[in-house]
Amino acid sequence: MSTDDSAPQKVDSFAALRYKDFRSYIGMRFFFTFAYQMQTTVLGFYIYQLTHSKIAIAFIGLAEAIPAVGIALYGGYIADKYEKRKMLLIIFAGVFVAALAMFTVTLDSLKAYIHHAWILPTLYAMIFCNGLARAFYGPATFVIYANSIPKDLYPNGSTWSSSSWQVASILGPLTGGAIYGFAGHIIPGLSGITATFVIILAFLLVALVLVYLLRKFPPVFVPKENIWKSLKEGLDFVFTNKIMFYAMSLDLFSVFFGGVVALLPVFALDILKVGPEGLGIMRMATSLGAALTMITMVRFSPMNRPWRNLLIAVAGFGLAIIGFGLSRVFYLSLIFLFLQGAFDSVSVIIRGTLMQLLTPDHMRGRVSAVNSMFIGSSNEIGDFESGVAAKLMGTVPAVIFGGSMTILIVTLTFLKTKKLLPLSLTEIHTPQAGEKVA
Repeated sequence: MSTDDSAPQKVDSFAALRYKDFRSYIGMRFFFTFAYQMQTTVLGFYIYQLTHSKIAIAFIGLAEAIPAVGIALYGGYIADKYEKRKMLLIIFAGVFVAALAMFTVTLDSLKAYIHHAWILPTLYAMIFCNGLARAFYGPATFVIYANSIPKDLYPNGSTWSSSSWQVASILGPLTGGAIYGFAGHIIPGLSGITATFVIILAFLLVALVLVYLLRKFPPVFVPKENIWKSLKEGLDFVFTNKIMFYAMSLDLFSVFFGGVVALLPVFALDILKVGPEGLGIMRMATSLGAALTMITMVRFSPMNRPWRNLLIAVAGFGLAIIGFGLSRVFYLSLIFLFLQGAFDSVSVIIRGTLMQLLTPDHMRGRVSAVNSMFIGSSNEIGDFESGVAAKLMGTVPAVIFGGSMTILIVTLTFLKTKKLLPLSLTEIHTPQAGEKVA
């Protein structure tokens, strides 16, 4: 019996998950993100409760962004040059020690021995250490992802990777907010911050074990030139590739102006008055919108016209931020946060796929480091901008201003990149589409 070769092939939505190293990578990323999101949620609320200062919130983002940006290029250089599994074991051990220090300094039982004035400096110092770890974490995981599945599975793998990150980002804030708010009612005398850090430390240990289960990822590039010349090569590649440059720039400035995460404790305490439990739900709503959208995109890819879809997604992100700033009803605010996450997830999938396809194997660490400077740290720098803007303009005007600036940035990018709008993914992945920036 003859077969019909023209019949449509069944899409294997689980193709990337059939590779052991990719499964270990996904698990490691899930538990690390879960712990990180819990920590970010409760630290922001805890510090705002201690200080009632928007500038104090702004310094959370700044403390992490300074090292993450300052040594990102060096982190990429190291990720290209050294074995990645060993790098991650060292990184996760350092993050665990930093979390243990924050757990210790916030313990109620030690408050008699730790002067109140030391709590904030210690927390900021450990957040700074997390920023140092992130400078190496991003490039190392970028390389591991690229070598854990075949190139033709990058779009499928990017969707699963981003989806697992978003699911962890849903459960992390929700769990952190719930434990922070209810721990004292369940176990009298137990503070929310203490109970939350117990879970954080446990999940970081699980992530560390999953890193250990990865195979070794030896370097594919051993630079013969000095470090500065090697780093310049990575920068030149990004800044002369039109698609990569504009994609990174679009994300950097939209998140810089449009991020509202840092101000959610202010909305939870002072505007919507929903407490730490409400804060966890608000953080969850953004990630829930992203996760559901990404699950949908496993079957319905946004890569048919990636550049057009990217601009539409970022514009929707800006409009959702404006809506959130104007809302005074908790459930309506959740809807806008859900939409913000949904639109952002589309742009994450598109940018992640383009980055993987356009980057040569021997430059993945350095290109990822440049990407980390643009995107990985834009959230923290945006948090600092949000806190300062809220102090100067007021919380609500700062959010509306940020969303409006995002719309303006999309408009300017559209005017500069009109020729990219009709291109398919195949057409973009060519030397012509990757032409130098004018």
